[in-house]
Amino acid sequence: MPNILIIDDDDMMCSTLTTLVERKGHIATSCMTLKEGIAAANQQDCDVVFLDVKMPDGNGLEALPKIEACPSSPEVIIMTGYGDPNGAELAIKSGAWDYIEKGFSVKEITLSLERALQYRNEKKEVHQARKAATLKREEIIGSSVSLKGCLDLIAQSAESDANVFITGETGTGKELFARAVHQNSRRSKENFVVVDCTSLPETLVESLLFGHEKGSFTGADKAQDGLVRQAHKGTLFLDEVGELPLSLQKAFLRVLQEHRFRPLGSNKEVESDFRLVAATNRDLDEMVKQGKFRSDLLFRLRSFIIELPPLRDRREDIKDLTRFHIDKFCDRYGLPSKGFSPEFLDTLSSYSWPGNVREFVNTIDRTLATARFEQTLFPKHLPSHIRVQVAQSSMETTTTEDTLVDGKQVQRLPKLQEFRDTIYAQAEKQYLQDLMEVAGKDIPEACRISGLSQSRLYALLKKYAISRNG
Repeated sequence: MPNILIIDDDDMMCSTLTTLVERKGHIATSCMTLKEGIAAANQQDCDVVFLDVKMPDGNGLEALPKIEACPSSPEVIIMTGYGDPNGAELAIKSGAWDYIEKGFSVKEITLSLERALQYRNEKKEVHQARKAATLKREEIIGSSVSLKGCLDLIAQSAESDANVFITGETGTGKELFARAVHQNSRRSKENFVVVDCTSLPETLVESLLFGHEKGSFTGADKAQDGLVRQAHKGTLFLDEVGELPLSLQKAFLRVLQEHRFRPLGSNKEVESDFRLVAATNRDLDEMVKQGKFRSDLLFRLRSFIIELPPLRDRREDIKDLTRFHIDKFCDRYGLPSKGFSPEFLDTLSSYSWPGNVREFVNTIDRTLATARFEQTLFPKHLPSHIRVQVAQSSMETTTTEDTLVDGKQVQRLPKLQEFRDTIYAQAEKQYLQDLMEVAGKDIPEACRISGLSQSRLYALLKKYAISRNG
């Protein structure tokens, strides 16, 4: 029988949902705090969790990732007595099955539960059927909840030819994920063609994309296929699509719709059966408002969205990333594999990584050059700016209390993980406060400056109780 977990501090609500669940022949368990609910979700198999937003020991939306990360990966139905459009957006983008108000009828709540159970059963059947298939994820390292969510989306995208739109900060690995989409699709044996929109020369952009006939312009001494044609039967990856010249966006929209185009100097159209993957770190919605990007092209690009998390939001992956890239570079340089001290890993985990995985990989490369003939890596081998930032953060944010030990007054230090979390939370809150001040509390402008998506920014502002009103 399905197991349903109810996390709500309202006795009457727990009782009502328990009765509703048991009448349907399911098993119900209720908890009245987030701490108890998360513990229960980790200790037992759960199919669906009813989760209240306002709990005595925290916010249900902020606990959502922890519940989804439980061994049984339950579907989560957010229950709230206070309708909040931004909360609904955050819940659904964070993977919740549904977001419903407590005033909804029993029929509507029951329908949401039954649909969640139906979806879960069908998902299990599909998973069993495809269990033997292994996702190709070359150099995408880690097992954090946020990363697993992105890998699940890659697996889903492999089932179709829908356009894929990858967003994320600079350095999060958008091209790696685009390649993974290609490698796991039915087009994997054909070309993966990269178009770097930031480096397209405006005078030659049409020729590079669509090709040209001999003599179509000065220097065209022979006919040549463009990048779009080279992607025929394969995948075309538009990297940093926000940089695509506005003058070309209309022409590319037609190519995307018809999969046909005319090379420069030709009187015949050419076909290209490509699958499109596009990526950007820019806020294209804001660019549309500013008239710098076509809204109809953006709608076409956004068939299937994968939002990559920054490295600071998946610190639990740093150990695996460290081991993988140390071994990779040692092999490249013909060095024996190196070990690393716990302090080395602690320093890597405490740094904020503004350049994300790209900065991390470059740091490991540089570190191995520094420690070429030494067997174990220590913080001393890391670039000085990383060590300085971690040390300064430690000194600025350390809060200690005095306590008596053997009659002497000594400092009581927090647990290392608590200390790390405190440092990061304080720095993040200060950044958000400065961001909203610089942006004049204009949300689109704050997103443009920070590189955050609107939903992510709303979630962080809510987390730190920072007002977004002017």
